Amino acid sequence: MVFQMLEDRILIWRFNHGRPEVLHHVYDKYRTDLLTLAMALLGDLAAAEDVVQDVFLSMLRLSGRLRLTGSLRGYLTTSVVNGARNMIRAHRRHPAGDLDDANPIPSADPQPDEAVVIEEQLNQLRWALGQLPYEQREVLVLRVYGQMPFKEIARQQRIPMNTALGRYRYAIDRLRSMLDGEVIK
Repeated sequence: MVFQMLEDRILIWRFNHGRPEVLHHVYDKYRTDLLTLAMALLGDLAAAEDVVQDVFLSMLRLSGRLRLTGSLRGYLTTSVVNGARNMIRAHRRHPAGDLDDANPIPSADPQPDEAVVIEEQLNQLRWALGQLPYEQREVLVLRVYGQMPFKEIARQQRIPMNTALGRYRYAIDRLRSMLDGEVIK
């Protein structure tokens, strides 16, 4: 963890000192985690890819001026969450579809029978996540996929920590109820 933070600080220092190609290393390092986070928040692979791409394009525009007070991972996670929120607000103004129409997450290469089971479980989970109120879904995704502590989630959402804990608990309870123990044990 300490090594990762030190490595990130060096990458940002190089980035800010005229080496924008370093952003490629940051992208390779965090792309999968950020895409998973955005996909869980938005339920649409294309939209998730757009959000992650926008985060890195925004970072590129900050070349030489990026000042981080926390971790790079935290900065990127916050940027993805904000991008997802903005996209959701835009879609509320101009609705296009719902999470049931979302593109499936491409999976690795399991055996055909395993692939069917995994795909069905992913569809059930995607559907259940789409049924959660956005505030609960965001706390759950930030905690599980973003690996953020509740204190940071509460700060980011500008809510008391107990509210973040409650939203997480309600989200887990609702998922268990909707999935009837089939996916989440």
